[in-house]
Amino acid sequence: MASNIDLKGRTAVVTGGAQGFGKAIAERFVASGARVAIWDRDTALAEKTAAALGDAAVVIACDVADPAAVANARDASVRALGRIDILVNNAGIAGANAKTWETDVEEWRKVMRVNLDGPFICSRAIVPLMIAQNYGRIVNIASIAGKEGNPNAAHYSASKAGVIALTKSLGKELAGYDIAVNAVTPAAARTAIFDQITQEHIDFMLSKIPRNRFVTVEEVAALVAWIASAENSFTTGAVFDISGGRATY
Repeated sequence: MASNIDLKGRTAVVTGGAQGFGKAIAERFVASGARVAIWDRDTALAEKTAAALGDAAVVIACDVADPAAVANARDASVRALGRIDILVNNAGIAGANAKTWETDVEEWRKVMRVNLDGPFICSRAIVPLMIAQNYGRIVNIASIAGKEGNPNAAHYSASKAGVIALTKSLGKELAGYDIAVNAVTPAAARTAIFDQITQEHIDFMLSKIPRNRFVTVEEVAALVAWIASAENSFTTGAVFDISGGRATY
């Protein structure tokens, strides 16, 4: 049975909210009383996710790597929800597995644009609104790969390490407001992102998890819901581990 995390009256943006972690987070937020704007490039899939959530969810087409698209999505979210209390920077891609020296430069840049530029661009667009209302919660979905660096995934690992550093910098900058900025570092979960990586890499990731299973999207959503709540009023610039024992720091 899910714990009762109070998000009543809160409004949230969840990027990449159509599936995977984002979908589970949107579902948990709505179950906790929030209204959610699902930002995604796949609007057809996002509409299916939103339909199950009823009037508490809206879909907004957005490419998080495009500053103009993000600004438009922000404005549309404010029109639909009235304000933005919570931002979950979840949208991400894995990229193709390869040795660092064999990784295509454009593949590297593609992963960085979505995984690292995206959270920066979305935060840059929404933080001024949070400052004006002196309230906000930003949760960045990083990865255990950002702590440890997975072989054959240098672009993904580096992008998620960048998300951790962005979290710490922004958390310090906003510490004088009632705005908390934190990251979570999940182990891998069986989501659509597995379609982008090799079975060999999937097996490698599983072998590193002491619990000997992948994290579930619901487990990640439960942690994110608390981090995004008003109860998380002190911790900022922190990294919450949810790696099944893999992380050593």
